[in-house]
Amino acid sequence: MRKYKFPRLRIAIHVIGVLPLIYLAYAFFAGKLTINPVQDLEQILGRIAIYWMVATLAVTPLYTLTGLRDLPNRRRAIGLYAFLYTCLHLLVFFGLDYAFNLTQIWNLLTGKVYLLVGMLAVLLLIPLAVTSFDYFIRKMGRNWKRLHWLVYPAVIISILHYALAQKGDLFTLRGNILRPFLWGLLTFFLLALRLPPLRRWVSGTRRKVTVRIRHLLRVGYPRWLKSFWLCHSEPPDAVTSKRSRGKPFPP
Repeated sequence: MRKYKFPRLRIAIHVIGVLPLIYLAYAFFAGKLTINPVQDLEQILGRIAIYWMVATLAVTPLYTLTGLRDLPNRRRAIGLYAFLYTCLHLLVFFGLDYAFNLTQIWNLLTGKVYLLVGMLAVLLLIPLAVTSFDYFIRKMGRNWKRLHWLVYPAVIISILHYALAQKGDLFTLRGNILRPFLWGLLTFFLLALRLPPLRRWVSGTRRKVTVRIRHLLRVGYPRWLKSFWLCHSEPPDAVTSKRSRGKPFPP
C-alpha cells in the first residue's frame, strides 16, 4: 500500500489558504462586513491575492536565508492560491458588484486606469497558473522557465493596481496608499535578494552559520532543537541553487 506523506509546511500553507475563505463566507452571509459588504469583500480578496503573490516571491529568498529544504516544493501551491484569490476578486467584481453587465463593465474598464492595470496583471497570471503543472514543465522544457518570468511584472503590476485603486496621490504618498507602497518596497527587496552576488553572499553566510550551529548542537542542546535543525536545514556544503519541483515561476 502506498504511503502518503503530509509535511507540516504543506499542511500549514493549505490551512492559511483556506481559513480566510471560511471566515469571509461567514462574515459576508452573517453581515459582519462593512455597510457595503460587496465592495468590502472584493477589496479583501484583492489584498489577500497580493499577499500570496508576494509570498511566491519570498520563497527563494527565504530558502536562501534559512536552507529549509521543503520551501521550494511549496512554491506551486502558494502561486495557485494567489491565482485563486485573484479569480475570486474578479468574480466578486464582475458578478456581485456589476451582475455581469458587460456593457457597464466595459465602460468602467475603458474609463478607469487602475482597472486596466489590474486586468493586465490577470492576463499575465493566467498562463502562469495554467502551465504550473508537471505536464507543462516537461512539455515546454526551457520555454516554461522563460514564460514564468512573467511572474515578476505580474506582481509589480498588481501592486500598482492596488495603489492606483486607493484614494490619494501615489507620487506624493498622500492618502491611503501607504500600505501598497510598503508592499511595493517589500517586493523590490525580495527581487534584490535574487541578484546573484547578493544571493551568493547570503548563501555563504548561512553556510558558515550552519557550520557553527551544528558544532554547538554537538556540544549539548535539547534533543528537539537538534532534530528540528538537522531535519530542516541544508548541509553546509549544499548547493542552494538546485531546481525545485512544481514551481509556478523561476527561482
